[in-house]
Amino acid sequence: MRLAGLTALLLVVSLSIVTLGQAPPAAAPAGQGGQRGQAGQGAVGQGLAGPPGAANANAAANRGQAAAGNRGGGNGRGAPAGPAEPTPRWPDGHPRLGALPGQKGLWNGGGSTADQTTPYQPWARAISQVRRDEAMEPHTRCKPSGGPRQFLTPYGVDFTEVPDLQRVFIMDVGGPHTFRTIYTDGRQHPKDLIPSYYGHSIGKWEGDTFVVDTVGYNERIWIDRGQAPHTEKLHLIEKFTRTDMNTMTYDLTVDDPGAYTAIWSKSSSMRFSANSELFEYVCQDNNYAPELLVGTGEHVDRSSVIVP
Repeated sequence: MRLAGLTALLLVVSLSIVTLGQAPPAAAPAGQGGQRGQAGQGAVGQGLAGPPGAANANAAANRGQAAAGNRGGGNGRGAPAGPAEPTPRWPDGHPRLGALPGQKGLWNGGGSTADQTTPYQPWARAISQVRRDEAMEPHTRCKPSGGPRQFLTPYGVDFTEVPDLQRVFIMDVGGPHTFRTIYTDGRQHPKDLIPSYYGHSIGKWEGDTFVVDTVGYNERIWIDRGQAPHTEKLHLIEKFTRTDMNTMTYDLTVDDPGAYTAIWSKSSSMRFSANSELFEYVCQDNNYAPELLVGTGEHVDRSSVIVP
């Protein structure tokens, strides 16, 4: 027994002498236990330990994510945003509203809306409160979203400029897949205009700002998510200013003497999401809004269908 114990002790001492001074293996970084909270050290900083070269691959992937985010508003998760690229322009010098040729991208955000400081007429303020309480807007029943409400639709909007037609089209994704037409050929609003969901829009460039003048809205839409009632007298001025590749300022002016005591304005910002594009979105498919709006006794008690 004593001989066996002595042999084991000598074996342990010999192994200690052999390994003394050697660095830990690459797959188990030093400091892994006591330094896990420090970025870039051990498994926490670099992800799971891997074969030689894995750290370089991870670093390259991070650089790729950062570049993707810088090229036009990708999510850039885990990477710094970095400076945005300059505003893209057409050969004549005015800014492009959409993606560059051969690329894709959608705009999200914007959609300036009314609030409690808006100069409502008494009836319009009461309607606004009812809308906020009941939250049953026509958009939930697949109706087109006119004015600033178009920019609040899920998944963003696509700006398509067609110089040969002298038109700009704004297409929403998370809606009934209708589109809004803005005429840029210098025409005026027709005198015998028939009110419609999107109204009649004419646009022009004022420096780097695209100015859109719209009249002729019907009263079947909400121009935001409920706080801004309107009448057929509604006149909107929208200004789109793309300040860089990823950012566009949206300025809204509302003139409706049928609903407000004064003209009012709001401003907001839109964000460009590169590598996003229109996809099939069928609003009518599996839509529960009709039951909720007509009345099932579960959420809303209605005896007839609401006409949006």
